[in-house]
Amino acid sequence: MPFEVYQPGVYLHGTKADLTIGDLLVPGRESNFEQGRLMNYVYFTATLDAATWGAELAVGHGRGRIYLVEPTGAFEDDPNVTDKRFPGNPTQSFRSREPLRIVGELTDWVGHSPEKLQAMLDGIKGLMQQGSAQIED
Repeated sequence: MPFEVYQPGVYLHGTKADLTIGDLLVPGRESNFEQGRLMNYVYFTATLDAATWGAELAVGHGRGRIYLVEPTGAFEDDPNVTDKRFPGNPTQSFRSREPLRIVGELTDWVGHSPEKLQAMLDGIKGLMQQGSAQIED
């Protein structure tokens, strides 16, 4: 279910980075989706589906990972999906200029089908070729 909240009050971050409990995700790191781009925000979600996409689409080697995260400061709706793609914020996607603390890891999540993943990758590639895959950061 794409817009189903994982657990009320629990936030998730999908990536390929190998992190441990207590680590901080901070702005100023390279984008998970655009090599060479430094991000002004850290992104997170309350839905398992959005976190799964983050884990599957992140650049890098190794397996995708989904971490439970705790914001350490103020955050806002992610303008890359809110209203631009989905009116309101049904994906429960957020961003913050403050660090996110890793408080756990989900290990039993199930990825999207290979066909669905390839369709998403093809769609992103098409947007990049058109020059319209830019992240509002």
